[in-house]
Amino acid sequence: MPEVRLVGPNGEQVGIVRIEDALRLAVESDLDLVEVAPTAKPPVCKLMDFGKFKYEAAVKAREARKNQTNTILKEVRFRLKIDTHDYETKVGHALRFLGAGDKVKAMIQFRGREQQRPEMGIRLLEKFAADVAEVGLVESTPRIDGRNMVMVVGPLKNKAEARREQQQKSGGRESAKRKIRTDAPEETEGQNVASAMDDEALAKLEQARNAAEGEA
Repeated sequence: MPEVRLVGPNGEQVGIVRIEDALRLAVESDLDLVEVAPTAKPPVCKLMDFGKFKYEAAVKAREARKNQTNTILKEVRFRLKIDTHDYETKVGHALRFLGAGDKVKAMIQFRGREQQRPEMGIRLLEKFAADVAEVGLVESTPRIDGRNMVMVVGPLKNKAEARREQQQKSGGRESAKRKIRTDAPEETEGQNVASAMDDEALAKLEQARNAAEGEA
C-alpha cells in the first residue's frame, strides 16, 4: 500500500501514513493534500488550503518584483579643463542619480594633446569620487577608453532602499505639516475681560463701582 510522509497545515510532522488515510484527513479537515517533495522516500505531502497558498505565493512574487533592484547606468561627461560651476553642476547630477539608486559612469573627453596628460584626468576623477563619496562608491577605477577616460561609481543604497527612504522623508514632512500645537492655553468663547485682569485692577474697579453706587 503506497505511503507518504504527512505534514500538517501548520508544519507539524504527522508521520508516515497510508495515502488513503492522508486523503481522508484532508477531506475531514476541508483541506487539500499537496505533494511537496515527490522525489523523497516516501514522498512528502502537506495538508493545506491550496487556493490560499497560490494567492499568497503570487503576492510574494509581486512584492519581490516591485522591490527588485533595476539599476540604471547614468552618464556624466567632463572636459579636462572644466570650470568650477560646470563641475559642481555635474556633481549635483551625479549625487541625485546615486541617491536614487542608479550607477554613474563618469567620463572625461580628451582633446588633442590632452591625451598625453592622463594623470590630470585621474586626478579629476579622484576628486569627483571624493565629492560623491557620501552616496557612492567607486566600482571601476579610471581607465582609458579610446579618446576618453571612464570611471564607474555605484550607489551605496539600491533603488528599493532609496525609494523607502524617500517615502519615509515624505511621510515625516506630511506629519510635520499636520502637527498641531497643544501647549497654548485654550481660549473659551465668551471669555470676559475681567478674567484677564490682575487683582489690583479688579480691586480698583470694585472701588469705583462702590463709589458710583454711594453717590447714587
